[in-house]
Amino acid sequence: MRHRKANVKLGRTASHRDAMLRNMVTSLFEYDRITTTISKAKALRPLADRMIGLAKSGKTDLAAFRQAAAVITKRTVLDKLFQTAAGRFSDRPCGYTVMVKTGPRRGDAAPMVILELVKAGQAKASVGGAPTARKAGSSGGDRARRVAQSAGKVEALAAAPAAESAPAAPVEAAAENAAAPVESEPAPAGEAEAAERPPKED
Repeated sequence: MRHRKANVKLGRTASHRDAMLRNMVTSLFEYDRITTTISKAKALRPLADRMIGLAKSGKTDLAAFRQAAAVITKRTVLDKLFQTAAGRFSDRPCGYTVMVKTGPRRGDAAPMVILELVKAGQAKASVGGAPTARKAGSSGGDRARRVAQSAGKVEALAAAPAAESAPAAPVEAAAENAAAPVESEPAPAGEAEAAERPPKED
């Protein structure tokens, strides 16, 4: 039985899987980014984080250097990692890699990602976006929020009639008067008849 075996098999034997992950983590530290499938990237991230954790102690820790040398296959990559890791990842306790999805692979449509090391001073990504409101009744804090909302509604309703009963502002009354059409006074009867009669011809 596979009790407490949390690692994924990736369709390979244990020796093949270990050799593949060692080559991948070496390439990741050599080029700072690799393109692979999402399942391999998820299996590689813990190993990369562990190597960076060992490298942050620097070359002064001989035991950490030997542990990392047992995984990383190239001595130049190992030296580069131990020289730069302390300064590059000093502000991060974990999460040294970023995964970016690139779409399916041609041929078998396997989901592909770019796995890359974070840059020095790069801002941490907010996972999940803005927090969403929880459903009503899920905890005691929600009840307090609902009570506060209902109290605010009551205050708004109490303030609404007072605003309606207040007299209209003089500016509004002036605007209404200006919009109304101006009616002219009726002319006297004699002038109206003279205006209607045509002029006499000589």
